[in-house]
Amino acid sequence: MSTLKNNAKIAIIGGGVSGVTTALYLSHLGFHVTLFEQEKSLVCGPPFCHLHAGGNLYPDISDAQCVTLLKQSIDFLRFYPHVVDYRPTVIALPTYCTNHTANLLPRLKLLQKTYAKLIEKDKANEVLGKSEEYFKLYNHDTLKNLSKQTTPQQPQSADDWMIPVAKEIAYDKVQFPLILVQEYGLNLFRLAASASLALDTLDNVTLHYQSKVTDIHKKTDSWQIEYEINKKIHHETFDYLINAAGFRTGKIDDMIGVPCERMVEFKAAYISHWEKEKNTYFPEIIFHGERGTPKGMGQLTPYPQGYFQLHGMTKEITLYENGLVANTKQSCQPQLDNAFLTKIEKNWTQKETNTRTQNAIGHLATFIPSFASATVGSKPLFGAQQIPGDDPTLRVAEVTFPATRYARCEIVKVSSVLDMVEAITKNLMNLDNNTTTPIKPSNIKCFEAIKESEIDAYAKRLCTLREYPISLGKRNIKKNPSTPKNDDFDI
Repeated sequence: MSTLKNNAKIAIIGGGVSGVTTALYLSHLGFHVTLFEQEKSLVCGPPFCHLHAGGNLYPDISDAQCVTLLKQSIDFLRFYPHVVDYRPTVIALPTYCTNHTANLLPRLKLLQKTYAKLIEKDKANEVLGKSEEYFKLYNHDTLKNLSKQTTPQQPQSADDWMIPVAKEIAYDKVQFPLILVQEYGLNLFRLAASASLALDTLDNVTLHYQSKVTDIHKKTDSWQIEYEINKKIHHETFDYLINAAGFRTGKIDDMIGVPCERMVEFKAAYISHWEKEKNTYFPEIIFHGERGTPKGMGQLTPYPQGYFQLHGMTKEITLYENGLVANTKQSCQPQLDNAFLTKIEKNWTQKETNTRTQNAIGHLATFIPSFASATVGSKPLFGAQQIPGDDPTLRVAEVTFPATRYARCEIVKVSSVLDMVEAITKNLMNLDNNTTTPIKPSNIKCFEAIKESEIDAYAKRLCTLREYPISLGKRNIKKNPSTPKNDDFDI
């Protein structure tokens, strides 16, 4: 087996969540890391807003995947403490759903029990509140009573968070009880800001912004990479190559000539502004539904000053006709239609922005009638997501190693990234014949020297650079609030 030198040079192609997280961790281990990113800033990929701590948005995935998502989410919170919005998520099943809340309880109890065991194993895992408070149920009468209370200026309990929901939700459109879960929000702009600030302080990390890898050649124990910056071609040799190119992963595979099977899906989330509730703290609210139908899942994600990010898993909102494509025998890179590439590489038309955002507002207003008064807040958040294999419902994936000294990142959910980093590190250690067990990524403190105010300022600049409201870079709640104990509820 070929060995890896102690001063090995690592090339990472792609500055999304996979690329920046891997760069932060491997630089901590002493490797020399060069990160190539096509855009002007880091973490510019498809939108994310939710931790998925247990996968409660996805009733169709297995319990095993849900448990994995819970564990990964806890590690992710420990690694990225500054990117979390400490607000819960409310799960509601529409009256037309064939599923029922009672069917979700076994999974919720399994996750609660798993979370308790993880805390027992390591107290630092208690990042989602107390395990006995992981979820709480609200029946019709309890919610009606809450609707009569004054909305608090800043919520301190589960009931406080539910008061605005109780005031606004259409009682005849949802099943009872509703479920409040301690699944928190993730802020894309704050993650980009945190990672950028941390990487800028590291002497053994080189960042190449607005760079494009144009060719790769495999040597005996190294990779020669050709890349372009400011119309100038450069060549550099690296000991190990990490493909974190996101939906463009297949282009790198084609250069190397390795086998592959993947899909790419274009998705968008829409930014609305709800003037009526600009001073209200809302939880995230999820309305379950069948993906790809007019009754697809609806998702209302709050930001400060009345901005809300919207998903509607219908082809008129988040999903697109012909927006899911697979690779071919001729190429590892799935080919999206030019209309999607134009959105990604250039911009949206105002007409489509208005139409799709209004569709999303109408979808959510089915369950929150007064939300119909919301307006378009900005251009959408958007991007293309790679999905390894041939299952578009896949939620848990990390990394593969189709060639020696080559890692291909394949995360579907951002919280999977630390398992991916651990697998890459293990592969590196095997090349080095090193039996040392490195520190777990979730125990690395990459951001202790960075002030919250620095992240705030950087996230604000990123919002402006990318032409979004600066409210999207802010956090509603910065500290993990305590919540009352879960009441037993007999369905």
